[in-house]
Amino acid sequence: MKTVSILGSTGSIGCSTVDLLLQDPASFKTIALVGGKNVKKLAEQAIALHAQYAVIADEQFLPELKKLLAGYNTKVMGGRQAVVEAAGIPVDWTMAAITGAIGLEPTMAAVKNGKYVALANKEALVSAGDVMLKAVNAAGATLLPVDSEHNAIFQSMADQQYRSIEKLILTASGGPFRKTSFEDMKKVTLQQALKHPTWTMGAKITIDSASMFNKGLEIIEAARLFSVTEEQIDVLIHPQSIIHSMVQYTDGSTIAQLGSPDMRIPIAHTLTWPKRMHTNVARLNLTEVAKLEFEAPDDIRFPALRLSREALRAGKCSPTILSAANEVAVDAFLKEQIGFLDIPESVEAVMQKLGAPQANNLEEVIYWDQEARRHAEEWIKNRYKI
Repeated sequence: MKTVSILGSTGSIGCSTVDLLLQDPASFKTIALVGGKNVKKLAEQAIALHAQYAVIADEQFLPELKKLLAGYNTKVMGGRQAVVEAAGIPVDWTMAAITGAIGLEPTMAAVKNGKYVALANKEALVSAGDVMLKAVNAAGATLLPVDSEHNAIFQSMADQQYRSIEKLILTASGGPFRKTSFEDMKKVTLQQALKHPTWTMGAKITIDSASMFNKGLEIIEAARLFSVTEEQIDVLIHPQSIIHSMVQYTDGSTIAQLGSPDMRIPIAHTLTWPKRMHTNVARLNLTEVAKLEFEAPDDIRFPALRLSREALRAGKCSPTILSAANEVAVDAFLKEQIGFLDIPESVEAVMQKLGAPQANNLEEVIYWDQEARRHAEEWIKNRYKI
């Protein structure tokens, strides 16, 4: 029986992970579940999975969680430090799915166990790339990519012919504004941006998909995970979201991973890797799909791709700054304080202001993350006099 913990269990990735665990309860023992604010969902999950620990990040909900789990053999904790402590409990497999840089410290705590860490929080590796990879190597841990694109690359590299890689080709749906003119994008509403054409995801990642910052972050993450250069990573718009990514090799072969647009597929792949488990997800029927379309991305309408490549080339803490500034901008857009195109504009302004400072440890990464957030907030206040 494999012991597992889920960091971010009440989010979309976490809920999909819980669903998979419930499909085969005899094979897994749940140690810790960590949620943000959805206390009722967290309690339901803890009861269904007989979790040993249930941790709520927002401590104000701790009394309610204790009440909901009274009479059950689940230890209840709350607060930031409790999240990190829960993440550090030794388990065989940890799902790291706390969105944003706030998930960095818990993910690092899980890495130090030297076991399998399923990485769904791309911001952690983007923000603290060198620091995190150093910790992974020191602990002897294994990072298993959960993002559908990186998991597809991971599966397409099953023979581990790393030296024969010519290109990694990340596919992107193009989001809801694939065909929208630049002028119309200036008037995009929050409701329009939250309507993703193929995937069901949390609000932050849905907006990132609409702006293509999600893909930009994935470029940086791919470089970290697979030790390739920025020039070796291409992005291809594929609106059907059937081919999740491809690897092009020096012999002319291109290997792709296909599947229904359901995050339970890559999660399941990491959950029982190197074996495979049976899932209840819909099977791919190519006769129903009928056709697969591809097109090049538009860097003018979607500057996030250019900014992310610039951050990757600059290195050091430039990706940290890009990711943090984007989080602030997305949050402001979700609160309808700024416009959709203000997201990349504010990120570029902060990147130009702070440059690419060096960070040698987690504390320094967090410092530059906070600096980027402060400057992003100032930019928004100055632009809109908030």
